[in-house]
Amino acid sequence: MLTSDFLLSISYLFHLIATVVWIGGLVTLSFLVQPLTARLISDAKTRAELLAGLQRRFQPAANVSLIVLLLTGMVQLFSNANYKGLLQFDNVWSQVILIKHIGVAGMIGLAAVVTFSVQPALRRLALLAANGVEDEAGAARLQRQQTRLTRLNLALMTLILICTAIASAQ
Repeated sequence: MLTSDFLLSISYLFHLIATVVWIGGLVTLSFLVQPLTARLISDAKTRAELLAGLQRRFQPAANVSLIVLLLTGMVQLFSNANYKGLLQFDNVWSQVILIKHIGVAGMIGLAAVVTFSVQPALRRLALLAANGVEDEAGAARLQRQQTRLTRLNLALMTLILICTAIASAQ
C-alpha cells in the first residue's frame, strides 16, 4: 500500500463528509427548495433571486467538497489493490471507477455551467429588476434551466453512487 492505514482512514472520513455536503446540497435544492419555491412564490423574479442566493451560499461549500473529493479520491485510488495503473481497465473495479470518474467530470461540467452562465444571468436579471426593468419570462427560463441542470446533476450523482457501491463490493 502507498499510504498508512491512518491516512487512508482519514481520507475515507473526509471523502464521506465531502460527499454528504455535495450530494446533500444537490438533493436539498432539487427535491425541497426548487419545488417549494415554484409552488409558494408566484413571482418568477423573486423565485430566481431566492434560488440564486441559495446557490451562492451553497457554491463555496460545493467547491471545497469537490477539492476534498478529488484529493481524498486520489489517496484511495492509489491505495486500492485493484488499481493496476493509469489506463489499465482489466478488472471490473477499474472499469466502474472509470465510469464513476466520467460521471464526476460531468458533474463538474454542469456545476461550471451553473456557476459561470446561469448564476450570472440570474444576477443580471435581479439587477435589472431592481432598476425597474422586469423580465419575468427570462427569469422563468433561467429557473427552468437551473432546475434541469440540477436534476441532471442528481442523475449523475446516482450513477456515481451506484459505481461506488459496485467498486466497494470488489
